[in-house]
Amino acid sequence: MSNDLLMDFSVDKANKLITVKREFNAELSLVWDAFTIPEILDKWWAPKPWQSKTKFMNFIEGGQRLYAMVSPSGEEHWGLTTYKSIQHQNLYKGFDNFCDKDGNLTIELPQSKWVTKFHPIENGKTLVKIKTTYNDLSQLESIIRMGFKEGLTKAMEELDVILTTEKTTNR
Repeated sequence: MSNDLLMDFSVDKANKLITVKREFNAELSLVWDAFTIPEILDKWWAPKPWQSKTKFMNFIEGGQRLYAMVSPSGEEHWGLTTYKSIQHQNLYKGFDNFCDKDGNLTIELPQSKWVTKFHPIENGKTLVKIKTTYNDLSQLESIIRMGFKEGLTKAMEELDVILTTEKTTNR
């Protein structure tokens, strides 16, 4: 992992918005795959020592990903992402919700709208911009208290390792 890669995490409470800008030392196609192919996504989406486990994923408009973050002791926290808009290797939009193992939403926990954009930049790098919007300020503050920034930062660092491995094995 290179320490010179951009990682910017900002909170805009007035607009109930978290914006993440993260640079990766990999071509756009590799980064896109890491976010959209469940076998790769599961390698990095949960912060270590937790693991991500996808029950199913249908990466199409209207499709969903049902997944769990699993602790070393086997504790599971389930999430359901519903994809609303996909522009190949450019962006995807969707909703992310906490749920049970069958995909039934847990409405008392934060729900968010995600817009994830991918931008090729100089020297074969890729910039990913994630905007996560919440229905109200209490949900945004709750997700921050739950460790969203720390967990996402650790997961992105793991993705750096995955992308380095993918580049060296020539996929």
